[in-house]
Amino acid sequence: MPLPRVAITVGDPAGIGPEIAAKAAADPRVRAVCEPVVMGPPAGLTVTTGRVSAAAGQAAYEVIVAAVSAAQRGEVDAIATAPVNKEAFALAGLPWKGHTDLLGHLTASPFVAMMFESEALRVVLATVHVALRDVPSLITRELIERTIALTARELPRFGVAEPRLAVAGLNPHAGEHGLMGEEDDRVLAPAIAASREAGINVAGPFPADTIFLRAHRGEFDAVIACYHDQGLIPVKLLAFGRAVNVTLGLPIVRTSVDHGTAFDIAGTGRADPRSMIEAVCLAARLATARRPEGRGLEPAQRP
Repeated sequence: MPLPRVAITVGDPAGIGPEIAAKAAADPRVRAVCEPVVMGPPAGLTVTTGRVSAAAGQAAYEVIVAAVSAAQRGEVDAIATAPVNKEAFALAGLPWKGHTDLLGHLTASPFVAMMFESEALRVVLATVHVALRDVPSLITRELIERTIALTARELPRFGVAEPRLAVAGLNPHAGEHGLMGEEDDRVLAPAIAASREAGINVAGPFPADTIFLRAHRGEFDAVIACYHDQGLIPVKLLAFGRAVNVTLGLPIVRTSVDHGTAFDIAGTGRADPRSMIEAVCLAARLATARRPEGRGLEPAQRP
C-alpha cells in the first residue's frame, strides 16, 4: 500500500514555519510513514523575517486554502500545518483567528473543536481564541453538549474505543455549589447529564486545578476545558514539543504544532521541529486509518 501524502504548510513565512516544515519533511521518521509535500507561498514573495505583516498573513492564508483544496480533491491525504500569526491575519483583513475556524469555514463543517493530543494528556477546548471576559457568556449548554459528543465520536480514531471524558469546571472549585459562580451548576452540569443520558461516558464538572492531573494519571482519556489557557497550560507543561494540535469535526485530516510562530528566533536555524514531526506522523497515521483497508490507531502507535 503506498504511503499517504501529507501536505506540510509553512504557516507564516516570516516565522519559524518554513524552517520546521523543511526539517520535518527531511526527517527519516516522517519519510518512513508518508510522502511529505511542502506547500509554501510563491518564491517571489517578499517579507521581513521575524516581523508581523499583512503580506505574510495573506500568504499564509492562501497556502492553507490551497492545501485544503488539494485534500478535498484527493491530491493529498492529510494536512499538517506550521503556525500562523493571528495579528498578521488581522492586518491582512482576514476575519479568522487561526486555523481552526478557518478550516471549519473552508470545509463547511457544522462544528469543529481543537484537541491537543499527547501521550501525557488529551485536552479539547470548548472555546479557543476569545477574550477571557467573554468566556462565561460563550459557555452554553448546547456548546458543551456538542463538544462532548464530538470528542466521544472522534476519539476512537486515536485508539480509544470507549472514551472516558471529563469536563473541567469554569470557576474555582467548579463553582462550589454556586458560591464562586453559577455556570458550573446552571450550564455545565445539565449538559453533562444530558450527554450521559445519550450514552456518553462523561463526568464533571470537576475543579480544574486537579482534573488534568487525574487524566494524566489515567483516570480519563480526555478533558474538555472551558477556555484556551485552562486547557493548554497543563498540556504544554507536560508535553511541550511533543503535543499535536488536531482539528476535530473536519472531513479531512488536519494536524498542527503545539507552538506559535516564534518570530524571535525566526531565520536563526534554531527552531525545534519536534512538534512538526509529531504532527506530520500523526496526520499520516490518521490518514492511513481512514482508508478502507486501514485500521484505527493502537495506543502504542501514538507518536
